[in-house]
Amino acid sequence: MSARRVLLVEDDPYPRILRVVLDPDTPDDLCAAFAHMLAHELPDFHAWCSEVRSEAAGLFPCEVRMVASQEQLRAQLSDADAVVLESLRLGTDELAQAPRLRVVQKYGVLLGNIDTVACDRRGVKICTLNRRANASCAEHALAMMLMLARQLHRINGLISAEQLGAAGYVPAVGADAFDKRVPGSAWARVTSLGILRDTTLGIVGCGEIGRELALRAAAFGMRIAYTQRHPLAPEDERKFNARYLALDELLATSDWVSLHVPENDATRGMIGSRQFAMMKKGARLINVSRASLIERNALIDALESGRLAGCALDAQYAEPGSAADRLLDFHQVILTPHTAGQPRALGLADFRDVIINIAQALAV
Repeated sequence: MSARRVLLVEDDPYPRILRVVLDPDTPDDLCAAFAHMLAHELPDFHAWCSEVRSEAAGLFPCEVRMVASQEQLRAQLSDADAVVLESLRLGTDELAQAPRLRVVQKYGVLLGNIDTVACDRRGVKICTLNRRANASCAEHALAMMLMLARQLHRINGLISAEQLGAAGYVPAVGADAFDKRVPGSAWARVTSLGILRDTTLGIVGCGEIGRELALRAAAFGMRIAYTQRHPLAPEDERKFNARYLALDELLATSDWVSLHVPENDATRGMIGSRQFAMMKKGARLINVSRASLIERNALIDALESGRLAGCALDAQYAEPGSAADRLLDFHQVILTPHTAGQPRALGLADFRDVIINIAQALAV
């Protein structure tokens, strides 16, 4: 048994920062990798680590063990004082193997994978985290929707008749363009403009990010539909003003479709030729998850045919991408370089909260 406190962390790239901050035996190359990743936002990463360690007095130093599966979690629980989980389960069987466990930190707010009753019975404190990066991803998706609806990516800076004409528009010019008897705001003759209000947003995967988007979209007056393996509880549907639809019906009735599911064998290529054929003609597709959820050739076909009126992708099919990417040829496509969850300072603030939560819970 370790002389230090033991923290089990569900393995994923960003949570590995907990090893860097809390475990002095962390390999130097992992510390250097995080310092390099954050250099553009946090020039002195090591000073930040020191600050957080001082705020979490009593927790540092500890032993941080990364666990990548349910089996690995169970095998390590006998030594654990605290666990940080995102999707791995913690129920009565796991608690029976964790005599030292005092706190479980959910890396998120949805507790479907944690038996809250069993934890309460055992006196194990549950902490949650409303992840800032989730809000950022939702805001990025909404920004993409607004850009496509308002055509901002095409008309930014086009304020003269000459610029608009060069961009393919046919602005009104001359005295008739500014006849004071009628509104003058249409002189630019920009087509394909729209608004979000009174349109239907179909959210594929109403998890933590999907719910953040639903709250924001509802504020814009959008109708919210969603699909996932299991419907939300009725009270959650009321909270998010969302109605459950099967995927096929959601695709057929939504003006906007936004993907918020993880990449795995079940979701890879989930939007292909069949799904595009089902989509409402003129719909737009938003993806701030992984590009592989959408079959690339089917996406290009849907854009070329006009069935899809627009698409926005944050993560690309290859990273870094290419300036020769075929998708850049479409004026109705927005591509961003995997920035939806940034700035990375959001994650740093999240993990500071995680560390302080655990330190405070163990100090009681």
